[in-house]
Amino acid sequence: MYPRFSLSQFLSRILPLLFLFSPTSAQLAQNNEDPTTINTMEEFSGYPIHEPPHSFFSNSLSVDAQTLQKQIGELSTFSDSPAPSVTRILYTDKDVLVRRYVKNLMGLAGLSVREDAIGNIFGRWDGYESELGAVATGSHIDAIPYSGKYDGVVGVLGAIEAINVLKRSGFTPKRSLDIILFTSEEPTRFGISCLGSRLLAGSGALEKALKTTVDGQNISFLDAARSAGYAIGQDDLSNVFIKKGSYYAFVELHIEQGSILEERGISIGIVTAIAAPASIKVDFEGNGGHAGAVLMPNRNDAGLAAAELALAVEKHVLESGSIDTVGTVGILDLHPGAINSIPSKSHLEIDTRDIDEKRRNIVIEKIHQSAVTIAKNRGVELSEFKIINQDPPAQCDKSIIEAMEAASKELNISHKSMISRAYHDSLFMARISPMGMIFIPCYKGYSHKPEEFASIEDIANGVKLLALTLAKLSLQ
Repeated sequence: MYPRFSLSQFLSRILPLLFLFSPTSAQLAQNNEDPTTINTMEEFSGYPIHEPPHSFFSNSLSVDAQTLQKQIGELSTFSDSPAPSVTRILYTDKDVLVRRYVKNLMGLAGLSVREDAIGNIFGRWDGYESELGAVATGSHIDAIPYSGKYDGVVGVLGAIEAINVLKRSGFTPKRSLDIILFTSEEPTRFGISCLGSRLLAGSGALEKALKTTVDGQNISFLDAARSAGYAIGQDDLSNVFIKKGSYYAFVELHIEQGSILEERGISIGIVTAIAAPASIKVDFEGNGGHAGAVLMPNRNDAGLAAAELALAVEKHVLESGSIDTVGTVGILDLHPGAINSIPSKSHLEIDTRDIDEKRRNIVIEKIHQSAVTIAKNRGVELSEFKIINQDPPAQCDKSIIEAMEAASKELNISHKSMISRAYHDSLFMARISPMGMIFIPCYKGYSHKPEEFASIEDIANGVKLLALTLAKLSLQ
């Protein structure tokens, strides 16, 4: 026997194919289709064949580049540092204002908006089979001190414009489409990178740690969140967690933060993997003393111990033998910080990352061994060597990569496969959903500085590719 289908089951199978393959009314006219046949098909299906509900083509995707550029400029004015730099720290007044700005844009795009207990913001376009796992996109809007206006922002405002692009084209999603504005991708205030996406991905250790986490002014995370209108009346943040499988796919649009695409004249980078980051805090304590009175043989200089360890970080990274291994001493503080005082305390924060987790961990162990040896040789105490995070790398999903590649070809936009050596919220979304990333070029690879720049042409290409990729994934 042949399987029997109801009309609704038949339509649910045939409509996605109509989206991909249905000719337009103009094409039907050119082909001299019999009007009687068309009418019969329309009566049977219940939908107009001339304008099928999901029919749109890549050449109908139009980005409102002028408005998008204006929005990026407006967003950059919500800053605690003067232009052209941008400083936007978690839960500050500027952060709260920019969140309202983004929520307003989501509302204008016709999205239903909600927020969780820590301020992750979700804008949803319901699909006609909304019970299926949604397809999500998004990024962040916080900015480290004196940085630029494109990092993260392109992936948020660009995502909203991608939804507008699809709506203008006449597309209707099968799976719902979500835009996520992630809370605090940057570790600036509380020393925790990708705080929002990390918690979304179900980090119980982070949920517990946030109850006692404080910033540099000894303000607790929970107090800071409440000052911004979040976590009101609750200490348990586990309700932020999202179950694995809740999303069918996640795709993030981002500037490359490197120079490969620009140097090679390629419009799009299709990311295949995200490197594994690790952060380390180190403290040395010495005796200090007067810079003139204490002779060199009698010193226990915590500052020189820190300097020696910083050079050891460079040495161990280079010894790895791979160009993909990197290490940075991004913070080095000395106490008491006076020109005529021998440092009695020093504090370093070290970032090391690699696409190979084992190779990165070997570097971390070598850094630790060097810290112990340096403390012993210089007569200082290694009072802390703490690995703050030691995250594994993430592989991008093959089916999402294929969807991005197909969309790039349809749009006639040049692309190349590449690895992300910077971490992103996608690294943690990969723990609960298949994940992919789209890179666009940025000027000289500049990022995290005021000179950061991406042309509106490159941004528009990224938005168009994102829109078509979301459409393809939504119909699966």
